[in-house]
Formats: sequence, structure tokens, C-alpha cells
Amino acid sequence: MKDTPGWASPGSAPSDGQEPGASGPAEPADRPDPAQQPGADPQGPGPKWSKEQPPPGQWSAPTGAPAPGQTPPPPPPGPGWGAPPAGPGGPGGYGGGHPGYGPGGHGGWGGGWGGPPPAAKPGVIPLRPLGVGEILDGAVSTMRTYWRTVLGISLTVAIVTEILVILLQGFVLNDRTSTDALNDPSASLDELTRAMGDAMLSSSVIFLISMIGAIVATALLTTVTSRAVLGKSVTTREAWSDARPQVPRLFGLLFLLLLMTFGVVFAGALPGILVTAAGSSGAGVALTILGIIGGFIVALWLWFRFSLASPALMLEKQGIVKSLSRSAKLVRGSWWRVFGIQLLATIIANIVAAIVVIPFTFLAAALSGDAGANILDGTTDLGWTFLIVSGVGSVIGSMITFPITAGVTVLLYIDQRIRREALDLELARAAGVQDYGTNTPGS
Repeated sequence: MKDTPGWASPGSAPSDGQEPGASGPAEPADRPDPAQQPGADPQGPGPKWSKEQPPPGQWSAPTGAPAPGQTPPPPPPGPGWGAPPAGPGGPGGYGGGHPGYGPGGHGGWGGGWGGPPPAAKPGVIPLRPLGVGEILDGAVSTMRTYWRTVLGISLTVAIVTEILVILLQGFVLNDRTSTDALNDPSASLDELTRAMGDAMLSSSVIFLISMIGAIVATALLTTVTSRAVLGKSVTTREAWSDARPQVPRLFGLLFLLLLMTFGVVFAGALPGILVTAAGSSGAGVALTILGIIGGFIVALWLWFRFSLASPALMLEKQGIVKSLSRSAKLVRGSWWRVFGIQLLATIIANIVAAIVVIPFTFLAAALSGDAGANILDGTTDLGWTFLIVSGVGSVIGSMITFPITAGVTVLLYIDQRIRREALDLELARAAGVQDYGTNTPGS
């Protein structure tokens, strides 16, 4: 018997009277030799063998290939695998692919194996790593299923945000900013630079307010989406009660993100500003523009790296710094995926919102008269009628964009935690799914 485990077959240990290393069982000592029995043929086969034996060369191993024209017996079906399908060479699929497979070696496992069991879906998403379509569908399903709570939160945030934009444009931006030099061919470089600065300032302030509204809506809708994943509803009061303790930290997180974003852009533009102040205006402007572009790229990378900090702060009840580090950990290695999904969701939401906003913009221009001419001229002097009517369209559009972008952000956070931390097991227990994760293959 060999010392290597697993090589010796059961019952192969040497018996009594057999020398170690012998290849067969020991013969009894008193057994007579068949060749020495009376009437036996010394050259013939052993006793009780027929003398008509096949000639040499026609012997075949018991496990060899079947003879030509002979159909091999089908393999016995194992428990749970079902009957193997018939292949081109006969039953069992021996003709084309591997034994036991169908044509081409695929799909011959029978009807008893249907793949792994489907993931549990107690709410708007299945509890497994999600695809892009499932994330978008989950956000839309949340808005459709819990529309009262979702639209109530979105409408409140959109109205507050749009009122701030209208008041800021009506009282401040219309008087403080001037872009007339952009339409003047004889304008000097200083006038063009000042006009570009005013336009960027106006757009940045409006974008900043809109971004604040979007982040606040995301934070308030985080509770709704997280409950929708479990198949549980939540009212506006419950959502606010759950989010209220984290609101001060949320604004601190928002302030830190904006400070970081504008700080990076300003750091990129600072060398050009210094060169311009030194007297080299042409080179300074070019260097400033390049610096702003470079700073914007870095700020964009940082923004999406920390884009999951808001759901982490609201759901994990973490601090500001801890939420930023959690987002960076979840996004690490998946930045392009997070960026692409959020960009796609933003594009889809804004296209849908534009279908609503554009008609209101034309209606506002038709009702205000002068504002429509000012828009065509490229000036920023917009009347109150135009601001109010177009603001109504913006509110309706924000009611569509906020739930989609917020839902996608929260579902991306959940998806990344499922992929990295097996959050689906905890979600299944929270949703009351019985025996989830115990019947999977290999468990």
C-alpha cells in the first residue's frame, strides 16, 4: 500500500500471506495447478473457458469507444439533473459536443438545473449587485410607488430653491452683472474679461443654489428610497423626522464640498490671475483659462469621488469627515462607473425636465415682451414677469429631476455596499426575507 493519501483504493491493503508490493491477492497454497490436471491443454485457456476464443487484436477494453454502428447506452441521470437531451449522434448528445452536452457542447444539462435561484426583491430593486437599467428603474419605481411623499419633498425643496433664484436675479444679478461687451465687436480685452467674469459669476451663483437644492432633496429622499428598497412606505413627516438630526451635518458637508470645489478651481486660476496682475494681460488671460479648465477637471473628479457622502451621512449617521472617507472607499476602483451612471441619470432627468421648462420659457418671453428681446440680445436684464413664469416651469422641472437624481445616488450607494460589503444580507433580514443567502450554490 502506498503512503500517498488518496491513491490507494479501498480494500487494497495486503492480506495475510501476501508479500508487500504484490499486485494481486494471495493464492491459496493448496489450490491445484490447472495445467497439471489430467486432460488439460497446457497451451489453452483456463478451466471452463471455451476453446473458441477470438483471435488476438479483437479484444477491446470495457471502457473503450463503442463499435461502429452501435448506439452507446445513455448515461444514468443523476439526481436533480433531469434527462440529458438528445444530440445529433443519438441520445445523450454524443455526436457534436462533449458527452452529456447538447449541440456544440452547451445547454445539455437537462431540465432539472435552472441556474441559481433568483434574488429576493422585497422592494424596488433585487437584493444583488445592480445594473445600470435596474438603478434607473429603481429610482423611477420609487417615484411612481411613493409619489405623494416623493413629490411633496421635491415640490417643497424646488419652491424654496426657485424663490431664492428669482429674488437673487431680480434684485442683484440684473443690476450688478453686464454682458453687453460680449456682443460688442469693438470691446477691449478688459471689457470682455469683465463681461465673462460677470456671466460666470451669475451662472455660478444660480448653479450653486440649484446644487444646494439638489443635495438637500437627495438627503431628504434618502430615507424614502432606503425604505422603498425594503418595500416599506414612509410619510413626509417620518422622512423629515429621520433626516432632521443630520441636517446640520448635511449643511456642513455641503459647505465643505463647495469650498473644496471652488478652492481647487481658484487654485488652478491663481497663476493666470497673478500673471495678469503683473501686466501681461494676454498671457495671463490664456493661463487663467487653462488653469480654470484644469481645476475644473480636478474638482469634477473630487466631486464624484465624494458623491456618495450624503447617503452615507444620512443612513449611517456618520460625521462629515467619516462620510467623506466612506464615499471615497466605496467609489475607489469604480469612479468611471459612478460618474457614468450619475451623468446618464442627470442627462435623462434634464431632458425630461426641459420638455416642461422650455414651453414655460417661451410663454414667459411672450408675456414679458422686453425680456424676450433681451434674451435674444444676450443681456441679463430680465423682468419680473419673465422670472416668475419661467420659475413656475423650473419648479415643475425640479420636481422631476430631484427624485431621479436623488434615487440614483442612493441606489448607487446601496449597490456599492452590496458589491463590497454584502449589504444585501442585512437588507434581506431587515425586509423579513426568510433563509436568504442559505440556499445559494456552494453554501
